[in-house]
Amino acid sequence: MRPFSIFNVDDCAPGWQRTKVKSLYKGPHIQLEDVTYRTPGRPDKDTQWTVARRKNAVIVAPRLESGEFLMVRQERLPIQRTLWEFPAGQIDDINNNGSPVTIIETVHRELLEETQHMVPKGDGELIPCGYFFSSQGFTDEHAYLFLATKVVPAADDGGPLGEGSECIHEAKAFHIDEIRQMIAENIIMDANTLALFARMTAMDLL
Repeated sequence: MRPFSIFNVDDCAPGWQRTKVKSLYKGPHIQLEDVTYRTPGRPDKDTQWTVARRKNAVIVAPRLESGEFLMVRQERLPIQRTLWEFPAGQIDDINNNGSPVTIIETVHRELLEETQHMVPKGDGELIPCGYFFSSQGFTDEHAYLFLATKVVPAADDGGPLGEGSECIHEAKAFHIDEIRQMIAENIIMDANTLALFARMTAMDLL
């Protein structure tokens, strides 16, 4: 496993203060807050903003021995579409959602739940690819990116794809050129998959 330094996410950068926080809504997957800030560029002025707080997430690109990548076709309720995506999911332990152990456990869980595949011990590798902010003007959520190599079918197929609140139609292997074409034709359009593909490209992992 590569170093975990990429996981060290500061709560805030120097010069930032949250001087007032008012809760607007609390749900199982999202919380809304009305927050007053003092910032490096506005140290003497209160700036008010509505912030959506979500659990952090993981996204994983599962690569088979053949070099093809597994993707899942999943229903997304807010946009009323079914999209091809890399497997992803939220980190359940909200009080410890930045620890390397919890992050890695979540990656393995999502990979198994959504594709019924796993990283074989002693052969495959889970390569950290950093993290990104999913919508920095709206939420503080950040998502950790991974490449999983030489994934294989799990001994136990784990039942239906996804968990209770999800509807995953299928998991399918795609050649890298097919994925590039799907991105170019706007078939792949979710931020998670696009960010992970861009990061793997920049890191010469494709």
